[in-house]
Amino acid sequence: MIDKFLRDEQDPKAVEKIHNRLVDLLTSGEEIIYIAVQKKPLVNILPDCIAITNKRVLFFTPANLGLSIKFVDFVWKDIVDVYTKEEIIGAIFSVKTTNGAEMGVDYLPKIQARKLYQYAQERKEAEREARRLRDLEEKRAESGAVQFEHQAQAFQPTPPVSPSQPAPVVQQDEVKPDVLTEKLKKLKTLFDNGLISQEEYNQKKLDLLSDL
Repeated sequence: MIDKFLRDEQDPKAVEKIHNRLVDLLTSGEEIIYIAVQKKPLVNILPDCIAITNKRVLFFTPANLGLSIKFVDFVWKDIVDVYTKEEIIGAIFSVKTTNGAEMGVDYLPKIQARKLYQYAQERKEAEREARRLRDLEEKRAESGAVQFEHQAQAFQPTPPVSPSQPAPVVQQDEVKPDVLTEKLKKLKTLFDNGLISQEEYNQKKLDLLSDL
């Protein structure tokens, strides 16, 4: 069952564990497209994993010494962009969401990172096309409603003119800052300045996002 997810030298044990977890998470009509497994240098006992389905991308991190698995998922409509960066040892794959959150995994085998990027771009393109069609249908529906409203108004008598009154003042609610986004930005700054490692950055970011 998992053979098709082992074609790019993925760790079979890690893939089997993630696949079993994914089966319980899949929604109606959701299919697994690809599974990538982190390959850390020297010690790779508890690798992080990334799974892509036709509906979302999921990041898995082992917890409690491998006894449990934590995950964070993002649906494709909320993903602004995907990135991959190849380094001397492995590659990094990450995504950025509409609210400014970022999530990534390092030390991925380069071929797996490339496949993730390829499939992610295909899903993003499909989502953009679906969004374009939805927007087009909404505009058509709005246009039809406006025309109907104009036709209905043509048969209504003109109401008497009332004395002009000052327009009511609309009080706008103050926009509260997105606390999560601010925390994620501060965490990214620590990582960019070299104050924390990639693994610490991913773990802390996972902890923040798992509280959603």
